[in-house]
Amino acid sequence: MDESNDSAWDGMVLVGIVGRTHGLRGHVALSALTDFVEERFKVGSVLWSRIAGVVTTLRIDSMRVQGGRPVVTFAGYEDVDRAQELAGVELRIPEGELQPLADGSYYHHQLVGCAVVTTDGAPLGTVSKVEDGAGGALLVVTGERGEILIPLAEEICTAVDVAQRQIRVAPPPGLIELNELARGRGDEPVSPKLRSREGGK
Repeated sequence: MDESNDSAWDGMVLVGIVGRTHGLRGHVALSALTDFVEERFKVGSVLWSRIAGVVTTLRIDSMRVQGGRPVVTFAGYEDVDRAQELAGVELRIPEGELQPLADGSYYHHQLVGCAVVTTDGAPLGTVSKVEDGAGGALLVVTGERGEILIPLAEEICTAVDVAQRQIRVAPPPGLIELNELARGRGDEPVSPKLRSREGGK
């Protein structure tokens, strides 16, 4: 294996996962992990994948959206038997190919790993993942108090510095305790609308 490709793979951004085949001509459905489906999976687009441990590229030969999901064919995988070999394969792109975002919007991978502290400097933990919901995006912060869900809203996340890997938050009174209580009940806390998704914004 080309070690440089393998190293580059770890730094790439996940934008989709290959699902089941459609028909007999090599079409496969994709689980899109991007808000830019038409642009990201357009004909001629080149995506990176790791197949049988080998990092390689796949070129999209055709694309349509069906049932809300992109259905594509890849060059060299024009029949159902070949296409089935791709089931479950991750599709990634180099970070430099990401679509630019408006100020105040972030890709998920930019937020994961950031330290979260309150405005008075008290540490809450580290962002372990970003969850999208009907009410907006939630930061899942893992720390000494377990998992805390913090809405990615401007009035709560007062400063997001992805370069310094830090997010300052001003949680409203009771938010942290509500998270702990909700975990004990098995409920999901209700959150205001947030902002964050290609591999997440």
